[in-house]
Amino acid sequence: MAKDFLLEIGTEEIPAKFSPGAMTQLEEQARKRLAELRLTYKDLKVYATPRRLALLVKELAETQEDLSMEVKGPAVKAAYDASGAPTKAAQGFARGQGVSVENLFVQEINGVPYVFARKSEVGLETEALLPQLAIDMINSLHFPKPMRWGELDFRFARPIRWMVALYGSDVIPFEFVGLKSGRSSRGHRTLAAEEVLISQPADYLEALRQAFVIIDPEERKADILAQLKVLAEKVGGEVPADEELLGEVIHLVEYPTALLGGVASQYMHLPEAVITTPMREHQRYFPVRSKEGKLLPFFVTVRNGSDFALDTVKAGNEKVLKARLEDAAFYYREDQKISLADLVPKLGKIVYHEKLGTVEERVERLRGLSRFMAKQQGFDAAQQEEIDRTAYLAKADLVTLMVSDFPELQGIMGADYAKASGEKPEVCQGILEHYQPRFSGDATPASDSGRVVSLADKLDAVVGAFSIGIQPTGSQDPYALRRQAQGIVAILLDSGWELSLTELIRESYSLLEKQGTAPLPMKDILPLLQDFFQQRVRFVLQEQGLRYDTVDAVLALGSDNINRVVKRARVLSEKRVEEAFVLYAQSYTRCYNLTKKEPNLELNPALLVDATEIALAEGISSRRQRFEEMIGAGNYEAAYDLAWELVPQIEALFQAVMIMVEDEGLKRARLALLSQCVKMLGCLGELSVLA
Repeated sequence: MAKDFLLEIGTEEIPAKFSPGAMTQLEEQARKRLAELRLTYKDLKVYATPRRLALLVKELAETQEDLSMEVKGPAVKAAYDASGAPTKAAQGFARGQGVSVENLFVQEINGVPYVFARKSEVGLETEALLPQLAIDMINSLHFPKPMRWGELDFRFARPIRWMVALYGSDVIPFEFVGLKSGRSSRGHRTLAAEEVLISQPADYLEALRQAFVIIDPEERKADILAQLKVLAEKVGGEVPADEELLGEVIHLVEYPTALLGGVASQYMHLPEAVITTPMREHQRYFPVRSKEGKLLPFFVTVRNGSDFALDTVKAGNEKVLKARLEDAAFYYREDQKISLADLVPKLGKIVYHEKLGTVEERVERLRGLSRFMAKQQGFDAAQQEEIDRTAYLAKADLVTLMVSDFPELQGIMGADYAKASGEKPEVCQGILEHYQPRFSGDATPASDSGRVVSLADKLDAVVGAFSIGIQPTGSQDPYALRRQAQGIVAILLDSGWELSLTELIRESYSLLEKQGTAPLPMKDILPLLQDFFQQRVRFVLQEQGLRYDTVDAVLALGSDNINRVVKRARVLSEKRVEEAFVLYAQSYTRCYNLTKKEPNLELNPALLVDATEIALAEGISSRRQRFEEMIGAGNYEAAYDLAWELVPQIEALFQAVMIMVEDEGLKRARLALLSQCVKMLGCLGELSVLA
C-alpha cells in the first residue's frame, strides 16, 4: 500500500531571495531521483518558509518497480569465434551483466547482429531507500552564498537545526551534520515555543498551521494580497502589483499580518522615487496609491507574527521610515545648492576601475561614443548637442548625497536635479533613461538621447572589461556584462537602428586606447566580443521561438547588424515551411558542397560552353544589381524571391553538364558560376545547416 513521504529541513532564517531557487532545485532533484529509483507516486509538492524547506510526496509506492531490460553487447563477429565458441568479449560482457554466456541472445540493429543480455531485478522496499534519498536531497541543494558552521565542511544556506523524515507514520532514520532525523518540527519562532510533533505526513500542513506557520508560499501570497487590498481600501487607495517585492516578502514571513502605516506630510513634497525607494528597497513596505495612480501618504507592511501589539509595531515602522525620509529631505536640499553640471569635475575623484580610470574619464568616453553614434544616425546639430549634454551630465548624480545613500536612485535623481538646474527636457529624459534596461524585461529608453547614451554606457562597460581581460566565465559574471550586452541588443532592436556592432566596438576601443586604458590589442579582443554579442543575439532569436537550425543558418552570415539578422531570421523561418523551399535548399546545398573548398573563384563567362550554364550566368548578371539593392535595403523577402528565379536554371545545369570535368579551365569556370549561385541563394543564411 502506498504511503506519504515527508522530508523537512529545518534551518536558521534563510535569505528570502534564496528560497524560490531552492524550492525549484528540491522539486527537480526529487522527481529525478524518484524516477531513477523507479519509485512511483501520485503527487509531489515542495514548500518553504524562512526556517524550513519541505518535500511532501503523496502515495509513494512501498517498493520499487521490478526492472526488466535488454542490454546490448558486442557484435556477434566479436562475441564468437569461427567455431561458434564465445570469445573473451562475450564472456566479459555476460559476467558484467550478471548472466551466463548461454543466456545471451542475438538481435540485429541496422542489419548488424549483436549479442544481448536480458536483465531482471526485483524492486527493493522503499523504506530501505529513503534514508539515502533524504541525504541526497539535502546534498543536492546549492545556494548563491552558502555558509559553514561549527567544524563542518558541509555548506548550506544557513545552519540546519532539525530534520523531519516520515514515511507514513514511521520515522525514516538517518544522521546528517550531527543531527538525527525524527518527527519533531518547530513552529513560529515567537508564537509557538513548543516543538511540533508530526504524526504522519498528511497532518503536516495543519500541524504547522496550529503552530502559526503557513507552510505553503502560495497560501501566504494569497493571504498577503487579500490583506493589502483591505488595508489600502480603508484610505481610498490600492497597492499596485509588485511581484518582485511581494515575492521577497512571502519568503520573509511564516505567519503574515499586514498593517497600515502613515507617511508624515512634510515629506510628501519630495520626488516620488525618493519616498518609495526607502519604503520598498530598504524597509520592504508597499506604497499606497490612489485609483488614479497618485502616491498617497500611506504604506502597508507585513509583519511576521500575529496582530498582538500591532499599534506599537506600526509606530515603530513609521519611526524608521520617518528617519530615512528626514535624511532624504536633507540630501535633497543640500544637493540642489549646486547645479548638476558643476558636479561633473568631482567625478574625477571616483575611480571607475583601477585599470579603466576615473568616472570623469569614463564620461569623456561616453561623450565621444555618443557623438559617433549620433552622427551615424544622421541626427541634426541640435539633437547632437542634446545627446552630448546628456552624456556629459549622465553620471553627475553619483557624487550627490542622495545617490551616495540611495544608490538605487542614480539616473532618477540626475534627471530631477537636471530639471532643477534648467536643462532641456530632452536632456533630463535622457539622463533618466540611460540606465535602461536595468534588468531583463525592463523597458528600453524611449528618447533618442536616452537610447544613444544608454548604448554608449553599456558598450563602454563591455568593451572596457574585455580590453583588460575581464570576461564572463560559465555562471560567473560579476560585472553583469551579459546583462549590459543584452541591453544593447534590446535597444538596437526596439529602435530599429542599423548600427554596425563592429564599428561601435572599434570606436569604443579607440577611445579607451586614447586614454591609455586598453592593454590588450584590438585583434585579440574583437573576435571575443563579436562572439559574445552573437550569443546574446542567439538568445533573442530563440526567445522569439525560432528553430535552432534557423538561428544557426542566419548567424553563419554574422551578427554585425542586429536588426538585419532578425529580419533574415524571420523571413527564413517563414519561407522554410513553404513546399517550394525544399527544392530551393537542395539547389543551394548542391552548389555549396561543390564550391565550399574554393568559394571565391572569379568567373570568366567566355569559358562557359553549354547553353544551360551560359543562360544561368546571364540570369545572375541580369539580376545582380536589383539583388544587391534589395540586400542593401534589407528587403530579404524580395531578394529571396529574386534568387528563387535561378533555381530552375540551376537544376537544368546539373541535368545537362558535369561540373568536375577534366578540363581545368572549364571546371573552375563552372565552380565560379556555382559560387555566385551560393551567394544569391544564401541571402537568408547558410542553408546547408538546416535539419
